[in-house]
Amino acid sequence: LPLVESGGGLVQPGGSLRLSCTASGSTLDFYAIGWFRQAPGKGREGVACISASGVNTDFPPSVKGRFAASRDNAKNTVYLQMNSLKPEDTAVYYCAAARRSSSYCPRGIYEYDYWGQGTQVNVSS
Repeated sequence: LPLVESGGGLVQPGGSLRLSCTASGSTLDFYAIGWFRQAPGKGREGVACISASGVNTDFPPSVKGRFAASRDNAKNTVYLQMNSLKPEDTAVYYCAAARRSSSYCPRGIYEYDYWGQGTQVNVSS
């Protein structure tokens, strides 16, 4: 499943970005999608997951209330909307896919089978 992220870039603190995750030639309909990030010198951490059905989402405390996940199956795309960005949100952001039951939202990094190459997000003034 070839995942591709896009939408990263440079944004000022307090700004917003929307990341996209898509799969060329394959449908994401049956996959839960997770968003992870990795800052320099740190491990990869989960920042969002959305179930295949889109009904269930989950976020860690560090981003809850600022990040939102959604999916548009017609466009075969999953989104991560990031608002009120902080310098500590600077990282490479990855999307990952896991084929699970439609309502399940995987939280662990090892639950995911497919990974994109990542997109850089820099939050700086």
